[in-house]
Amino acid sequence: MNKKTSFLFFLLLISFAGKTYAQKNSTSKPNIIFFLVDDMGWQDSSVPFWDSTTTQNKKFQTPNMVQFATTAEKFTNAYSTPICTPSRVSLMTGMNAARHRVTNWTAYKNRSVDARDSLLAVPKWNVNGLSPKPQERSVVATPLAQVLEDNGYFTIQCGKAHFGAYGTIGANPLNLGFTKNIGGSAAGNPASYLAEDDFGWNPKHFNIKADIPNMKEYWGTKTFLTEDLAQSAMRELDTAQMLDKPFFLYMAHYAVHLPYNVDKRFIQKYIDEGYTKPEAAYCALVEGMDKSLGELLNYLKQHHLEKNTIVVFMSDNGGYSHAPREGKDNTQNYPLKGGKGSLYEGGIREPMMVRWPGVTTAGTVSKQYTIMEDFYPTLLEMAGIRHYKTIQRIDGESMVPYLKNPKAVNDKRVLVWNYPNDWTGGNWGEDNSFMTAIRKGDWKLIYFEKYGRLELYNIKDDIKEQNDLAKKYPQRVKELAKLLTKKLKEEGGQLPIIKATGKTVPYPDEIGNS
Repeated sequence: MNKKTSFLFFLLLISFAGKTYAQKNSTSKPNIIFFLVDDMGWQDSSVPFWDSTTTQNKKFQTPNMVQFATTAEKFTNAYSTPICTPSRVSLMTGMNAARHRVTNWTAYKNRSVDARDSLLAVPKWNVNGLSPKPQERSVVATPLAQVLEDNGYFTIQCGKAHFGAYGTIGANPLNLGFTKNIGGSAAGNPASYLAEDDFGWNPKHFNIKADIPNMKEYWGTKTFLTEDLAQSAMRELDTAQMLDKPFFLYMAHYAVHLPYNVDKRFIQKYIDEGYTKPEAAYCALVEGMDKSLGELLNYLKQHHLEKNTIVVFMSDNGGYSHAPREGKDNTQNYPLKGGKGSLYEGGIREPMMVRWPGVTTAGTVSKQYTIMEDFYPTLLEMAGIRHYKTIQRIDGESMVPYLKNPKAVNDKRVLVWNYPNDWTGGNWGEDNSFMTAIRKGDWKLIYFEKYGRLELYNIKDDIKEQNDLAKKYPQRVKELAKLLTKKLKEEGGQLPIIKATGKTVPYPDEIGNS
């Protein structure tokens, strides 16, 4: 065989191998990329998630989100919890926060992060987070990643984990069903996004925020954490292909959480537009996150994986709405009210998109309201995994009907939020501590536990939550308060404790105006 013939034979083999892989990949279990952003508000994108484009949408530049939206189904009523760890635990367990009781963010073992209030005390919530086996002050559950790994998936945790407190079992993602862990620990945000600063690591002084494992290769370089995580993730996708396994990539960026370090790749354009340096840095963080999304989507295209890879885009809680962000407190998520830490829409409504090749219709919009724990049964159903056992009871409901039919709406669905915690000690207003809420159909009831107040809103007519209708519709308040009380009792939802009496605050249906 001469050289020319050998070369042609080699090309034939490559072509045959490519076709064989494509054919095999089209019938195997789907790959899954769950792209989770930290602290990204509903409006922090050039993709509008409302019925019109806002000034906020025009502020940000997210071209890859825009492109992805043309290929995916957009959900305009997607919800999480108001704080990061509860959302992540709900995702990994399928449980509502009222049931799993990891109702605030976690830090160190057996230590509460709550501020102190003069009137109310925080209940004994699960400060240690998620655990796959019995551990004090933890929720014991079968993690989503474990079910996927048990069913043949190569499971990759990349970026922020924050499932458990430092010193506990759940702090290490490898204990929760992940095959690989890139950068995940008990850290809730990085000490620094700058690789030249070693991401804040100091051998003489431990800082939980700088505990970003398996990322030393980038130390001392001029790169940014967001881009480094994306590069590491794609290397692990290469590994999954070499092993001929379907992959589950949990791409959980630290961005766009504080600190707002300067990403030099993008910041100058926002400075030139007149934004303050912190706000320009925030905009650059968002754009850097968007670039990493584009890189992952390009990876799928280049490796002929698009047709067999599900891609989900989601945020873990509402946008941060205080200094150093530009503007007055709680205005950054307009038209939504409030921000991170609140049960107003600004604290819990999220940008969400799903692309499921062969199922979702490109460019469609679903108005069905969903919540973070719904992803557990949804992703397993999408993966074709129907027979699985869990330690925990699943509260989430499959979103598959709405993925197959974006016009379908179940307005009987009930969503519950429970935050019997104190995030800021009264700073920034009364709407970021001691709250519980319920949504059914277009109606939403919020119970301010410290003040014994119930507020009622029609979300469809009043997305800004400007008109409290509690006095106008007392019967509706009574019905929702009774239903919320029932759900809290069924799920074991905790309530704050009145310091003067040692008793818990009244349930919603025990409040005078209900």
